Amino acid sequence: MKKKSMIYAEWKQLLRTKKMLVAMIAILFIPVLYAGMFLWAFWDPYANMDALPVAIVNMDEGAEMDGKKLSLGDELVDKLMEGGNFNIQQVSKEDAEAGLKNQEYYIAIEIPENFSQHATTLLDENPEKLTIVYKPNEGFNFLSAQIGETAMERIRSEVNEKIASTYAEQLFDSVSEMGKGFGEAADGAGKLHNGAAELESGAQDLKGYLETLASSTITLKDGSDRLAKETNDAAKGAADLDKGIGTLSSGVAELNKGALQATKGATDLKEGIENYTASVGQLRDSYALIAQKEEEFGNALGTINEKTASLNAAAEQLENGSKNVSAGINDLSDKLAPVIASMPEEQQAALNAALGQLKQGSAQLSGGMTELSEGTAALHEGVTQVNGAAGQLRDGHAQALAGLEKLNGASPQLTQGAATLAQGNGALSNGLDQLSEGVASAKKGSSDLATGLNELNAGSNTLSEGTGTLASKSKELAAGSSKLTDGMKELNEGTLTLQEKLAEANETASEVNPNEKTYNMAAAPVDVEKDGINEVPNYGTGFAPYFLSLGLFVGALLLSIVFPLVEPAIKPTGAFSWMASKVSVLAIVGLVQALAAVAIIKWGLGMETANLPLFILTAVITSYTFIAIVQMLVSMFGDPGRFAAILILILQLTTSAGTFPLELIPEPLQVFNKLLPMTYSVQSFKASISTGDIAHLWTNNGVLIGFTVACLAITFGYFALIFKKRYSRDTVEA
Repeated sequence: MKKKSMIYAEWKQLLRTKKMLVAMIAILFIPVLYAGMFLWAFWDPYANMDALPVAIVNMDEGAEMDGKKLSLGDELVDKLMEGGNFNIQQVSKEDAEAGLKNQEYYIAIEIPENFSQHATTLLDENPEKLTIVYKPNEGFNFLSAQIGETAMERIRSEVNEKIASTYAEQLFDSVSEMGKGFGEAADGAGKLHNGAAELESGAQDLKGYLETLASSTITLKDGSDRLAKETNDAAKGAADLDKGIGTLSSGVAELNKGALQATKGATDLKEGIENYTASVGQLRDSYALIAQKEEEFGNALGTINEKTASLNAAAEQLENGSKNVSAGINDLSDKLAPVIASMPEEQQAALNAALGQLKQGSAQLSGGMTELSEGTAALHEGVTQVNGAAGQLRDGHAQALAGLEKLNGASPQLTQGAATLAQGNGALSNGLDQLSEGVASAKKGSSDLATGLNELNAGSNTLSEGTGTLASKSKELAAGSSKLTDGMKELNEGTLTLQEKLAEANETASEVNPNEKTYNMAAAPVDVEKDGINEVPNYGTGFAPYFLSLGLFVGALLLSIVFPLVEPAIKPTGAFSWMASKVSVLAIVGLVQALAAVAIIKWGLGMETANLPLFILTAVITSYTFIAIVQMLVSMFGDPGRFAAILILILQLTTSAGTFPLELIPEPLQVFNKLLPMTYSVQSFKASISTGDIAHLWTNNGVLIGFTVACLAITFGYFALIFKKRYSRDTVEA
């Protein structure tokens, strides 16, 4: 009853203290926030690789290989963009460097100008490797640089495979061509065999011919003696021929000189006649133009003559009209005299002055019209005279134009004759040149003939001596022909063997029928097939044991800050009931924390588990273990105990092997791996989530339960100790 009352009082105080209750409720979701948020953030980062901005700079200029265009840079860029592994952005080199500097790109990949060119140097004396420049911005994000290195290794492998496939295709093409060559060589060997057989037969014939030659050398010696005598006579005649040709050469030279002068004169005459003909043509064209203009001028004079006649008639009419106007004004003045006399003096003076001006103006107009009439009459007469003179000039120019037409018509004949003369002189000059060359050649030939005949005369004596030697050596040659016959027989047999072996090689090479699969096999003969066990589908599943353990430990640590682990809600009646009141709250909170974290990870993030019940049980055991450890430390030592719990958390983060394998951390830290509980919680979670190893799971859960039992026992001992010190006397008195 007392035990229940302590538990009841503890829960009653918790539920009535809103500040503590809110904090406790918040603490329930600490593991969810830690484990859920971390795992959500890192659940499958590679699924969003297409959002990682990567700059690629393609400066490849391409190359030509066996008549085919090779553009490996363009193919690599297309493949990277199609793959969707990164957010590939093709930019210039300047933009890529600026983007790396401004943290716009995590990685920059440069394909140099000679990328494709180096792929064609495999068979060169100094082959060049293909280079891809990889520029990660490690300061921006180190992991992106590591991911990029993995991707670059894959790119390198693919480029190597592409190039190897290309060379394999060429290699198999060469094998096919070699097979055809073996076939042709076999055909050639067959022909060689046939020729060797004929050669063997010919050697037999040669042997008989050489025997005949040996018997004929005596007759040859007699003929050589007669040749020596005849060549001596021919040498004397050649000397006389050389002298006569020398005289002929001198005469031809003088004749050629004169022909050259005649050719030059004919050429000058032709040029002069052509210039004269051109000038006559220009003069004819000028006279034709003058005649045209004179015709137009005559027509214009006729028009002017007509117009001057009309102008003269009009002038006479104007002269008569002006005289009538003058007479009318005088008559008007006489008629107005009585009227003017009756006017005031001022008006009389003004009117008389106006009439005077009218009379004076009409008189001047009449005189001007008279002069105009006389001028137009003179102009008409002059135009008539000019028109007559222009007609005479036009007739004279027409006669001159007719003469120029005749002269121009005769000019082509004159030009043709001059051209024919120049051509004939040129042909004569060329002929004389050829004659001169022929005479020079004949002179040289006659000199050479004389020299050659002298040498022939000397050689005929040597020939006479040589025929004697030939007679003796021809016998030795006839004997050697027997050895030649034996060698031809062996050659015939060898060519037959060669033909047979080449035919076999042709048959073997013809059996090679490569295709695209063959090229790919030659380029990448080794393939890696992944046959893993306990497959982990993503980062989230792999890191879940680590982050879930971390979240539960942090939840236990924060629980010690909010909830009083030692202070009783009411006065304790016993150490066990006192501790049980605290453990009852911690047990419920630990259970809710574990179940909430499992629910979020399992159904919120969709993580697959090998054994769901054991996964839930492991989460509860882990939560209780961490709460028991924190309760023990904080209950016994207060804030120093809480600090010790933080140190334990830090050591667990580095030594639990939840991220990197244990062997990769420093060796001094590996000692703590077996001493801390998070090592065993991580292993239990891995067994329940991925491996399904039940025995391994219960081994590690057993260690966790041991930690829990040990910590609870130590905590109970502490509660018993302080109960005895603080409350035992009060209990005895009661």
